[in-house]
Amino acid sequence: MQTELTFEQLENFSRKWRENPDKLVFQASIMKNGIKAATENPTSKVSIQPVFSHEVATDKVSNQQQSGRCWMFAALNTFRHKLNGTLGLKDFELSQNYTNFWDKLEKANYFLENIIETASEDEDSRLVSWLLDTPQQDGGQWDMLVSIIEKYGVVPKSAMPETFQSGKSADLNHLLNERLRTDAVILRKAFTEKKDTAGLKEEMLAEIYQLLVMTLGEPPKVFDFEYRNKNNEFKQELQITPKDFYERYVDMDLKNYIPLINAPTKDKPFNQAFTVDYLGNIVNGTPIKYLNVEMDVLKKAATDQIKDGETVWFGCDVGQLSEKTTGIMDTDIFLLNQTFGFKTAMTKAERLDYKHSMLTHAMVLTGVNVANGEVNRWKVENSWGEKIGNNGYFVASDAWMDEFTFQVVVHKKYLSKELIEAFNQEPIALKPWDPMGSLAL
Repeated sequence: MQTELTFEQLENFSRKWRENPDKLVFQASIMKNGIKAATENPTSKVSIQPVFSHEVATDKVSNQQQSGRCWMFAALNTFRHKLNGTLGLKDFELSQNYTNFWDKLEKANYFLENIIETASEDEDSRLVSWLLDTPQQDGGQWDMLVSIIEKYGVVPKSAMPETFQSGKSADLNHLLNERLRTDAVILRKAFTEKKDTAGLKEEMLAEIYQLLVMTLGEPPKVFDFEYRNKNNEFKQELQITPKDFYERYVDMDLKNYIPLINAPTKDKPFNQAFTVDYLGNIVNGTPIKYLNVEMDVLKKAATDQIKDGETVWFGCDVGQLSEKTTGIMDTDIFLLNQTFGFKTAMTKAERLDYKHSMLTHAMVLTGVNVANGEVNRWKVENSWGEKIGNNGYFVASDAWMDEFTFQVVVHKKYLSKELIEAFNQEPIALKPWDPMGSLAL
């Protein structure tokens, strides 16, 4: 039987508050400055210094602006660091708008195919409701980017630059999702009436292609690549295709890279491969697949890759215990428990199970600091521009990484034979709404 909140209880709560006059100082500061500013720990700023024993040379940070394309920016940043180092380019970027165009078109097709597949289910079934909740969005996962690149390649930013709507995606997403839900109504009715859904879907995708061209521009089939190399020699390659450009200049075999996750919940054993139902962007593309490992394994692989001079794509819950102005991510950055008197806290597994934490953002690990044989902090390249953090770069304590990092992508050479074999096993399929099915924004 449920019980209501009584006035007697309220009086008791108020009495306990008045018994602690020291809290009035905290109250005054919080009410004037806000929770984060009032509880910020200056000691954390001193101990988390932006200096690293191992660091990969990178350029100025990119800016995803008011969009949720961090996963795309993070992956393309790992590619451009390699390309810039090889060619000696400065502040060169690959086109995020190009991959964004194809991602949105493919997500539209993926959604419509799923609507047709589930057309016999009730509209209020959990699966159909989940599909309709967000037909498509900016967010994504590493394997979704792999699918896009393997099919469409990449182009320099100069070949397909940003537009107003690529950087401020809310209106485009609203309009695109409205069209997709409208199309879902039509397709479900057509299925019931035994009409041709394939023909209808093609007409719908033609409309969506037009919408994307009008807002993002039409992707080039070929383009000219002209630059000066590190010796100031002018180089020119005319009429190159996006796929040829990737193979010739980026030349990373993405099949050699394995997404590792750390999900320490009871339903996800370590050294087991997982996938997520209905998560993807390209029909018959690279399937979403992770290997769940202990945190020490994940961090060692990332550390080894950085030490060898290659940056690491990683996914985390960036909003947890993160101070944007200074770019510090640390479990002690805010004195919340001390200020409010909280006596209990959730574990990483409990935060996942009880919907308080999940992968929300992707960035790039570009450095690591080793002291007395132990890693104590990490250098993080964000994609929020240069006005926050340390010129756009953040520093994460190792304790923060333990609690709020959920995924890294590393070359398989940094994993044991046993782990590679575990990844190659048939994955366990997770429900679409599992926290490990969240998308990085």
